[in-house]
Amino acid sequence: MRDFGKVMAHLQTLRRKFDSLLEGARNKAHYPQEKPSPRPVRLQELTEFGANPGNLRMLAYVPERLQTMAPLVVALHGCNQTAHEYDHGTGWSTLADRLGFAVIYPEQQPANNPKNCFSWFLPKDTARGDGEALSIEQMVEYAIATFGVDRRRVFVTGLSAGGAMASVLLATYPELFAGGAIVAGLPYGCARTVQQAFEAMFTEQSTEAHVLGDRVREASRHRGPWPKISIWHGMADPIVKPSNAEDIIRQWTNVHNISVAPSYEESIGSHTRRVWRGADSEALIEAFSISGMAHGVPLATTMGDDSCGAAGAFFLDAGISSTHHIASFWGVGQSVAELPRALIATYEPHQLGAEGRAVLAAGEAAGPSGSGHTAFDDQQDLRRRSHDPNQVIAAAFEAAGLPVPKLPGGSAGTATCVAPGPIIEAALKSARLPRAASVTLYRPLSYKVF
Repeated sequence: MRDFGKVMAHLQTLRRKFDSLLEGARNKAHYPQEKPSPRPVRLQELTEFGANPGNLRMLAYVPERLQTMAPLVVALHGCNQTAHEYDHGTGWSTLADRLGFAVIYPEQQPANNPKNCFSWFLPKDTARGDGEALSIEQMVEYAIATFGVDRRRVFVTGLSAGGAMASVLLATYPELFAGGAIVAGLPYGCARTVQQAFEAMFTEQSTEAHVLGDRVREASRHRGPWPKISIWHGMADPIVKPSNAEDIIRQWTNVHNISVAPSYEESIGSHTRRVWRGADSEALIEAFSISGMAHGVPLATTMGDDSCGAAGAFFLDAGISSTHHIASFWGVGQSVAELPRALIATYEPHQLGAEGRAVLAAGEAAGPSGSGHTAFDDQQDLRRRSHDPNQVIAAAFEAAGLPVPKLPGGSAGTATCVAPGPIIEAALKSARLPRAASVTLYRPLSYKVF
């Protein structure tokens, strides 16, 4: 009985610390002295999305000019927040207007958690097919069917408890999400009780990378491909220790089976961005360390046409727009025609799963199998038959593991002039330098601090 009393006393101490930090961060936020004008209601509530075992609300924003086969973003608020507040602070619906994608906002209810935190640590809410995780999966499936969005381009992001819940969804339903962004969040599986949740937030954990990775692999039968991950954390965060960002990095580099050492690192103003690339040179993981920032979403509110969101409690003007950058990292501004062919082939649904969802079997890729003959074999045969210098250059880039230039091809046995443009573009990409074409392709997402 005495031990139980000690446990409860310790838990109360952690809870008081959490409440004090939340209140302190909210009080430090700057608000205008004049009475703010009423905010327009941009989100619509939807109620018939499923059985909803987690007892969550579903709100959504669909722009008037929705792309054909548009992307879908799932945005998860933090503690003491609502879906409307999170949208106003981050500006996701504003960006949706510009780029033509849909956004859904799961919202916690006080009946589940008095602080309106998602239950990212409770086993019944963080397992596939149960609780809050299943409620959000049902929202995604409802949005896909109702809005006509592209299930190959579904993404999830969140702040704090919402960021930790994004970790849950990426682990439990990895086949559903092409990418995720975790802002001031925690790795999947780091806590199973309230006390463990507080301790994960306030203290450094010493979990090995393969254990962190196993937690994701054991959350579903999925064996890849895995979502790409964007990680953001303020280096002066007193509520969720920045070491959690490092744990998320180690968890997902282990899942992706890539080195924990970044492929490259760059400075953006006073902030640091690290990137981890896969075998095909695609950026699979990125991590932003925001210098001097406390607990919240990094914003850039003075970027003119590129600004979105509003500074306030837990929405912090750090001179860098996480909302814009995350959208660019995911490629939500791209049309279906601009998507890589490999992505389309991999995520094409072809069967109805047991939970009423069209999915690929674990580890399965669409397309012919069993013949032993691949598209790569066809390309190699073509290059062996051709003396086209462009094809020779392309083969050299591929053999070196660099991005392959999109070069014009000549007929077999003929020589053509070398096309310098695509070669230069591929070389700049491999050197991680900006390309002129990117300015046109991502004009709505132009990022002045880069």
